[in-house]
Amino acid sequence: MQLLINIDVDDLAHGIGFYQHGLGLRLARKLFDGSVAEMLGGGAPIYLLAKAPGTRPSARADSRRGDRRHRTPVHLDFVVADLESAVERALEAGAELEDWPQDFAWGRQAKLSDPFGHGLCFTEWKGEGYGATEAGKETREPALQDR
Repeated sequence: MQLLINIDVDDLAHGIGFYQHGLGLRLARKLFDGSVAEMLGGGAPIYLLAKAPGTRPSARADSRRGDRRHRTPVHLDFVVADLESAVERALEAGAELEDWPQDFAWGRQAKLSDPFGHGLCFTEWKGEGYGATEAGKETREPALQDR
């Protein structure tokens, strides 16, 4: 199965600029009469979808798209070689810092949001990364163990 990431943006040109300059991705192509931008350079392609504020995310949705920070349990983590440089680059491109970099047994992490309100984390691994934690040494995913 292939993972594709779709992100709604209210200004496609601004979205392309942020994901290029702030995260180091590259514009591969535009699709669907220029309303979608395919961004490559990460582990999975990211598709920026031009969506106007106030529109519904689906025909059955009661909510509408807005310009405020989206508080959902879903966010993107980007593994970076140098956390401070990555944070600085993203901030210069329009990201907002939501939580200062913190140290953990597995590495360091900073929480941000992109200019469109989507949550992002930058993670700099230390040693084995998540493998440095006791849970990371388990051979099966926790969700599978509970079945």
